[in-house]
Amino acid sequence: QVQLVESGGGSVQPGGSLTLSCAFSGFTLDAYAIGWYRQNPGKEFEGVASIISSEGDTYYADSVKGRFTISGDAAKRTVYLQMKNLTPEDAAVYHCAAQPYPLISWSAADFESWGEGTQVTVSS
Repeated sequence: QVQLVESGGGSVQPGGSLTLSCAFSGFTLDAYAIGWYRQNPGKEFEGVASIISSEGDTYYADSVKGRFTISGDAAKRTVYLQMKNLTPEDAAVYHCAAQPYPLISWSAADFESWGEGTQVTVSS
């Protein structure tokens, strides 16, 4: 019954900004940990950012720290990923994922539910 649907992807120029949304159902935000992961065209899979709403904690990969911001809106049942100063290396399919709180780890294998992803393209 847990479902996640990403949206907001698109094509931007280097240095541009984009905000992704992860609409979820089947759980409340404070009962789950939510993470954003990305798969680039070279098939590199990496964690980007995550949030534990019940603790008020957020986490970021070094590659996006200072440029990306993750946030959640419990009432709207949506988690956002605000991305700024995008580079071609940020191009990927972005997925959101969820696991019950308290989480086991931030490893992708420990997230039980995944959205199908939204494409982000960064090019001139």
